Amino acid sequence: MPAVTRRPFARHGKQARRRAWTSAVTVVAAAAAVLLVSGTSLAAIAGAQLKAAPQTVQLSTDDQSTAKTADITAIKGGANILLIGSDTRVGQFDSDEHVEGARNDVTMLVHLSQDHQQLTAVSFPRDLMVPIPACTNPATGTTYPAASSAMFNTALGNGGVSCVVDTVENLTGLSIPYAGLITFDGVIEMSNALGGVDVCVAQPIDDTFTGLHLTAGSHKLEGTDALAFLRTRHGVGDGSDLARISSQQVFLSALLRKVTADGTLSNPLTLYKLAGAALSNMTLSDGLARTRTIVGVATALRGMSTANMLFVQYPVADDPTNPARVVVDEQTAHTLNVALQNDVRTSLGDSTTGRASQESPSSGGTASGTPSSDPSAGTSTGGSSSAGTPSGTSSTPATPSTPKRTATATPLPSSITGQSASERTCSVGN
Repeated sequence: MPAVTRRPFARHGKQARRRAWTSAVTVVAAAAAVLLVSGTSLAAIAGAQLKAAPQTVQLSTDDQSTAKTADITAIKGGANILLIGSDTRVGQFDSDEHVEGARNDVTMLVHLSQDHQQLTAVSFPRDLMVPIPACTNPATGTTYPAASSAMFNTALGNGGVSCVVDTVENLTGLSIPYAGLITFDGVIEMSNALGGVDVCVAQPIDDTFTGLHLTAGSHKLEGTDALAFLRTRHGVGDGSDLARISSQQVFLSALLRKVTADGTLSNPLTLYKLAGAALSNMTLSDGLARTRTIVGVATALRGMSTANMLFVQYPVADDPTNPARVVVDEQTAHTLNVALQNDVRTSLGDSTTGRASQESPSSGGTASGTPSSDPSAGTSTGGSSSAGTPSGTSSTPATPSTPKRTATATPLPSSITGQSASERTCSVGN
């Protein structure tokens, strides 16, 4: 086979004195743990938790109107929820560092199909250069003018949750009537409530920035270890934020398999802890902070196969003017946007795991050889490593253990990376 010449990788988001406090990505994990519980139990738990809920936030007038009048389980074209993780540490777990200005360093758009057969969680890189609309900061009253090209993760500081929602709506063409902002305290509480999450590591992870040191193999992560795993960027793949996204998808997929497979949802105490960990560490939009809404989503997701829960990265390419930034891969992003707008059931290509994840070496199992016990996985799928693949390009195809594509789903372009929650993948160290 001829040698392949690769150009140097852009380490997106490597900014002076900014540490990767992005463990709030587990907003998806927290929300999923709450939303996947059965209706009756959730109604009581969510009702009690929402009475003591944290802050709520208003979205734009149009979004508020939709959220107040619509049944989230019957929205034409499916329901969209934006989940945001801030890098601020003020008032949070043993905070000894102040990062000026909150930033949406983790942003995930969750699309629940109208037929309740698929959930798609789209991660937006923090260093993506995008248009940001004019926004007014709800805390300071400062108005920021529209920008034709600005870093995506500045939207939260400009105008709060509503500004991030408006930015993603403009980017995708979707209406997003529901949103939530989570702090990273929820990571520790969520992982502890579950008794830890089993995560596969293909190569050792050594990251002095987060203090995370893991050998190759399977590790049960909870508390601060889970927090460090989700924060680490320097310890996985090529050290970029894009690598971190794929490594986080490894954790979130493992968490969803655990929540749906081992009796978690039938344990009232665990349910209460999960609901509390999620809701007490979130700021919810008015429409989402309602028992009816959360119970509605729980009902819609009940019984959904983890094979139909997809994690994907929004398509990007290297910014030609700045190697530390990325821009939208317009053609591929258009394909994804249209699929979401039209509520099309989709599947990933056969070799599309991200920069810092790869298929587990044991077919249907974890790195330590544990066989799959996920009854909701359906046709479990596999993928090969594309760690180090430049953004906006696809990896070299490899033969997966099980094909990802199904006859009933429309395959997304091969350059869109990600995985389903049923896939047993491993995080790749560096």
